[in-house]
Amino acid sequence: MNDDHAPFPGPHAAAPLADSPINTELLANVPFPNADILEVERLLSEEERAHLHKVRNFLQTEIRPVVGPYWDREEFPFELLPKLAEYGLGEIELSGFSRLLKGLLYAEVTRADVSLSALVGIHNELVVGAIDQLGSEEHKNTWLDGLRNFTKVGCFALTEPDHGSDIAGGLATTAKRTEDGWVITGSKRWIGGGTFADFAVVFARDVDDNHVKGFIVELDRDGVSKTKISRKMGLRIMQNADLGFDNVLVPHAALLPGATTFAGTNVMLRNSRAWVGWQAAGVQLAIFERARDYVLTRDQFGKKLAKFQLVQEQLARMVGNAAASISMLAQVAWLQENSGFDMPHAALAKATATRFARESASLARAMGGGNGILTDFELSKLFNDVEILYTYEGTYEINSLIVGRAVTGVSAFV
Repeated sequence: MNDDHAPFPGPHAAAPLADSPINTELLANVPFPNADILEVERLLSEEERAHLHKVRNFLQTEIRPVVGPYWDREEFPFELLPKLAEYGLGEIELSGFSRLLKGLLYAEVTRADVSLSALVGIHNELVVGAIDQLGSEEHKNTWLDGLRNFTKVGCFALTEPDHGSDIAGGLATTAKRTEDGWVITGSKRWIGGGTFADFAVVFARDVDDNHVKGFIVELDRDGVSKTKISRKMGLRIMQNADLGFDNVLVPHAALLPGATTFAGTNVMLRNSRAWVGWQAAGVQLAIFERARDYVLTRDQFGKKLAKFQLVQEQLARMVGNAAASISMLAQVAWLQENSGFDMPHAALAKATATRFARESASLARAMGGGNGILTDFELSKLFNDVEILYTYEGTYEINSLIVGRAVTGVSAFV
């Protein structure tokens, strides 16, 4: 039998779902059209899977087609926030969904746009999560309702100009308790959404006991400065900022009661690393889809690029990278819901998935040839955004050392 016409058995040969992001007309005769080739979403309940499909369809039809020009201009599409809220993307962490569905939702936002997925992830994992898990009842009553529908936006201010990977021991921003409240002094850098957020969860070192504590600081207070970081190669929709705190006075109640030492903060960082792993899985779905669509429509040397053996090998590598990443993150989600989830698991998932994403993005960009350097085809946009995923929430190298310490018992940090 000619291999080109050999049938593929099983249910996977069925027509793509109506709400799939793939080009159903282009791929009508493709036996395995879904980028999630192992169909991890089948582990969800029917109800959760239906919700995933609804959100996916919204993101692919209403968000992905309009975000490109914003990316080019380094602008934020504020008018999209009510739409994101309408589909529950402002309250993922409060939804009661399974950890697997939460992860797949983060992946779907990334599949549509990496920058917006950064906002949605930081908003949920680090801001909503911090207030819900570490905040007081007053904090929850003041902020959570607005955060749920994106009428309020927060940011997570931990990284500093001189301290990134070494922030746990090197954090230099200070907090001094006075009769009138806490006085915050210092600088923060790379703060996502910092240019327009209503408040920041600011981490500062208590000058009296030397512990790192978390505070809610409204960004319209006297002494707060905000400066946009421009000319980024990726995540250009996300408005990163330098934040300055010049003797900023906040009330005593601004202290997060669950973040009076760095241990509370570390739990948030562990969860956010797993979230970035889901981002890396989601972007790989987009990379594969954009590359496959391109080679199925582009003719060179008298035939479709998809007909060439080297191209097919690279597509197989991409979809394999994506399958490995999603499967790993699904197991991480299981650990999060059951027992034993720890920082090395999150670090391994984040490091591995972003490494795979980087390889796939490079292959796809090159596959596009000259068109691969234009944002029109999305390949260069994805290529640049992946570089940011590879670096933030713990660089690839730092996360690898966390895993190395876990499997050897020997620390390379000291």
